[in-house]
Amino acid sequence: MQKNIDSRGTGDRRRFIALGAGLGLGSAMPWAFAQDAGYPKQPIRLVVPFAAGSGTDAVARITAQMLGEALKGSVIVDNRAGANGVIAAEAVAKAAPDGYTLFMTTNTTHSANPSLFKRLPYDPVKDYTPISRMGNLPFMLVVNNDLPVKNVDELLAWGRAHPGKLSYASGNSTGIVSGATLSRMSGIPMLHVPYKSTPPAIADLIGGQVSMMVVDLAAGLATVQAGRMRAIAVTTQERTQLFPELPPLADTPALKGFDITSWNGVYGPAGMPKDTVAKLNQALAGMANGAVFRERVAKLGFDAFGSTPEALGSFTVAELGKWKKLVEAAGIQPE
Repeated sequence: MQKNIDSRGTGDRRRFIALGAGLGLGSAMPWAFAQDAGYPKQPIRLVVPFAAGSGTDAVARITAQMLGEALKGSVIVDNRAGANGVIAAEAVAKAAPDGYTLFMTTNTTHSANPSLFKRLPYDPVKDYTPISRMGNLPFMLVVNNDLPVKNVDELLAWGRAHPGKLSYASGNSTGIVSGATLSRMSGIPMLHVPYKSTPPAIADLIGGQVSMMVVDLAAGLATVQAGRMRAIAVTTQERTQLFPELPPLADTPALKGFDITSWNGVYGPAGMPKDTVAKLNQALAGMANGAVFRERVAKLGFDAFGSTPEALGSFTVAELGKWKKLVEAAGIQPE
């Protein structure tokens, strides 16, 4: 789809779609199963590490509805916000691996947290069964309407002219790392104000308690379109087709090379039965590669595509290394 997202994942996406076609995932009925006819026998819980109203939550609710239809069962979204996703991640890691507890999560819990915290009560690789990637979440830099800036150059100029006055909110690891990276690369000290989740951070940005934040399109686009806060750039290296008028932060000379993209995937606890994983992957990857889901989540600012469980597992390991470098380059010390 868009160049900025595909520059990192075009080859993967083509491989995912090719695999999907081989499994019949591109058919009109991607959720027709031959195996494991008894599953599910009870409601499935889809745990989300962020609050209702966040971008991941919005995508999870569409996923839950369509997954329930695919499996001819019930899928309930369970929001477990707090501690940068640690609360939800630990709960899923300790859940029974029977296919009735799933985890829709992002780079926050499965890429960044191991570098943001000295100790975690879970291991992103050992404690989970990968099922399918679901897509990417482009992020944008938004500012309070009262801040007299209309682009990144003006923001940096204002920050230099008013030392100590800029602050940035965060509701997830992408917001934390992006804000710290922006401060380091520009050489402008900025106060970090962390929040339990994105919705209260947006509320305080609108109210003027903080100057700016980096927020995913899925959570912030409607507020920007309503004129309640101003978007001035995206964090990816290229423009996104989902909001093409926004330039990348990397277009600003002082921020050359800035490139941070968030991702989304579904996992279960470690040790899930292979036939259950296969059934869930067929439904989730088929959904994410299908036109209906892609069109619905695109309206939220989400770029959907699915994968095999093996591809998500390899991707998770690679992203741990990538985000370790991002956190270290941003100068963030583990808590």
